[in-house]
Amino acid sequence: MIGKIKKGSGFKGCVNYVLGKEQAVLLHAEGVLAESKQDIIRSFCMQTEMNPGLKKPVGHIALSYSIVDAPKLTDEKMIQLAQEYMREMKITDTQYIIVRHQDREHPHVHIVFNRIDNSGKTISDSNDMYRNEQVCKKLKEKHGLYFAKGKEQVKQHRLREPDKTKYEIYTAVKNEIRKSKNWQQLQKQLAEKGIGIQFKYKGQTDEIQGISFSKGEYTFKGSEIDRNFSFSKLDKYFGDAGLATAGSNKQMITPQTQEPAINKSDNSLLVSLGGLFSVSSSPVDETPDNPDLRKKKKKKRQFKL
Repeated sequence: MIGKIKKGSGFKGCVNYVLGKEQAVLLHAEGVLAESKQDIIRSFCMQTEMNPGLKKPVGHIALSYSIVDAPKLTDEKMIQLAQEYMREMKITDTQYIIVRHQDREHPHVHIVFNRIDNSGKTISDSNDMYRNEQVCKKLKEKHGLYFAKGKEQVKQHRLREPDKTKYEIYTAVKNEIRKSKNWQQLQKQLAEKGIGIQFKYKGQTDEIQGISFSKGEYTFKGSEIDRNFSFSKLDKYFGDAGLATAGSNKQMITPQTQEPAINKSDNSLLVSLGGLFSVSSSPVDETPDNPDLRKKKKKKRQFKL
């Protein structure tokens, strides 16, 4: 279950869109005359006159479900889920319609609602993106709906910009991180695919606070692409592979005299990241048999730290 929320200024275009699709079915209407599209639009518009100061009174929500859940998603179940979703989102005491579309293989409905409630008050949209995510998760768990296995289920050919570029960056970083031992190698591999890395620094210091990835005209924070792509998580994956120099215009990583190996302790991080990053099962640096050499090597490492 995925919810997408939009706001607009005119009911005519939104209602015509959701009801104008081939095989669109009006499942439920509340507080509006539903004899025709014109009646629905007129009903919505009349209520907006109670609060003419609100520039975007149109609320539009698309609720999409996995094709795995299709057998259980009858029209009645879709209405139940949509109404429960609205209550959880505090969208109550207002006009709305629920319309089911059949133009995609996955089940989905569109909710058009008036952000001006029946008392003329504005329905708040504060933190609606965050609340939407939490409510969808709650309803999926409550009703036993299918949890998709991450971004691997995305149909990339259907994506539009900027989501298309974001997914391309996600795929590239996911693939190249497996082949990279440090930041330098990751930067080089991504650059060959037309993807740049930029670091955000704390004030005028060398301390890195965040990371962004760019391709073409689009730039995204690492955590926007995937929560596992924040600077802290990627840097923990590389260990002591080096930090970016604050004064570098090219935002390049400080070269290392020796490429560190990935420690065994890093495996727990990779497991916690849901298997997104894979680690080779080959052994790390072998310890010399000679005890004296072992002591010298230990001292050298301590000196570097």
